[in-house]
Amino acid sequence: MRWIHLCVVVLFAVAVILFVAQNVTVVTMSFLGFSARAPLAVLVALVYVLGMVTGGSLWSLLRRSFQGSQLAKAPKR
Repeated sequence: MRWIHLCVVVLFAVAVILFVAQNVTVVTMSFLGFSARAPLAVLVALVYVLGMVTGGSLWSLLRRSFQGSQLAKAPKR
């Protein structure tokens, strides 16, 4: 099973490297009056990292909220 995971990681890394190599064109991104000029691969990577951070934070908040509600429902001894 370890080799399957390793192969998946290597294939993903190769796909990312190919994406970066093919998308070096500088693009302009505008949002709420701010604009940024950077290579497309860099902007995609930043959006991906922001998605990971916010998704992880939301998942943690929901898990903590669910665990708290389960403790409140537990019968007291």
